[in-house]
Amino acid sequence: MNFKPTEAVWLNPPQTCVIEEDRATITTDPETDFWQRTYYGFQHDNAHLLYWATDEPYFSFTVKAEFNSSALFDQCGLAIYQDSDHWAKAGIEYHDRDTAWLGSVVTNRGYSDWATTDIGARVTCMWYRLSRRGSDYCFEHSADGLQFKQMRIFHLFEADREVRFGLFACSPSRHSFQAVFTELRMTECLWTAHP
Repeated sequence: MNFKPTEAVWLNPPQTCVIEEDRATITTDPETDFWQRTYYGFQHDNAHLLYWATDEPYFSFTVKAEFNSSALFDQCGLAIYQDSDHWAKAGIEYHDRDTAWLGSVVTNRGYSDWATTDIGARVTCMWYRLSRRGSDYCFEHSADGLQFKQMRIFHLFEADREVRFGLFACSPSRHSFQAVFTELRMTECLWTAHP
């Protein structure tokens, strides 16, 4: 099943975007981010999120993200968002000309965590997959859209019935970049049950 960006809903719409039947192009506004409390103490809840809602308890959603980020913490990818205290995101965050972080954040009960792995800053394209089994979730990534590797398995409170999931992009610094999302697919759950 294909999901159309034209059928999605905005949380924190950007000033500039192009939404088509088969792609979404987001130009981030400066000083946008998702983060809650942990370590830094600050609370940011204004990242751009183009999302769909479903109460389907078992599914996988895949998207290809291409981007041209060039400032610290520029990021884009996949997210599931219930409210400001319960959400998760997976994507690539730019660090400098040599380094970017492939990472994820899960926020439960108002506190965020952050898990990263260093990758080269020359990476400007990645596929992401979010899979759901009830209120448990799995983020995966792929360099070619065929072979996916697990990023993390997590539980999300307040996400056991209808969930909101979709495409996110943000620029926590005073910067802006463009992210292009294509190849959106909703399928049966590809994250197999534990035996």
